[in-house]
Amino acid sequence: MHESPALALRQKKKSSIRIALNDLKAGDVSAMISAGNTGAVMATAKFVLKMVADIERPAIATLMPSILRSQPFVLLDIGANTDCKPLYLVQFAVMGDAYSRLLLHLDEPRIGLLNIGEEAGKGDSVVRDTYPLLEQSTLKFVGNVEGKAMYKGAADVIVCDGFVGNMALKVAEGTFDLVKNVIQQEVSGSWLFKLCYLGMRGAFQALKDRVDYTEVGGAPLLGVNGTVIICHGSSNPRTLRNAIRHAHECAELKLNDLIAREVSDNLAVMRSARELEETS
Repeated sequence: MHESPALALRQKKKSSIRIALNDLKAGDVSAMISAGNTGAVMATAKFVLKMVADIERPAIATLMPSILRSQPFVLLDIGANTDCKPLYLVQFAVMGDAYSRLLLHLDEPRIGLLNIGEEAGKGDSVVRDTYPLLEQSTLKFVGNVEGKAMYKGAADVIVCDGFVGNMALKVAEGTFDLVKNVIQQEVSGSWLFKLCYLGMRGAFQALKDRVDYTEVGGAPLLGVNGTVIICHGSSNPRTLRNAIRHAHECAELKLNDLIAREVSDNLAVMRSARELEETS
């Protein structure tokens, strides 16, 4: 699980990841699911499947719970790219828009840029340069979104680099585990709390269904030419079952076809991002 992705790509041509991706490329399967090394899956998928036209980097997306809305929101990238350029973030936004249209059935997803403040001038240089590019895109860009606003329905798609996204995801997972363990400890120490728990069991189950990350199943690797779902290394049978369901949805809905169309609609913005990169 801790090996170098580049080393795995060069030396492990008979690995289960490589074989599964070869089957996907050949059309023998409709999707590939892996709970293996994320870097190895990403590197091998890029090599075997290649990228969707005009997409330079893949992004890992996940569905996150929202407090004030019954529908989750999309967070990407959550770990594929720790160092990003404005061009990459624009492309992540385009892919996240397509993903939310199909999986969340949204006609016009609201795109937000994860930042330390709502003002356009906030954040590091990459985020500041990305802001006007997203304004020029065909997407419904609603501006910067602070971390505390993510869970309040501020946007349907939250865009960030993989370093920030992975931190946000792991903090959310840790917070859920903390709350779950505190409730279990308190309930086990009091007969009164046990009676209250029995009366509220349905509410607690509903809470678990909304915030438990194992319910999502897996995270799609967006941008490669094929349906690839990446699961947590500690995935249980329930998680893998949900990942299979998620993979089926992505493949059946032809997610990559919509991504390709949305990329085509935003080529001018991507050209501007490349020009910005050349002059900076």
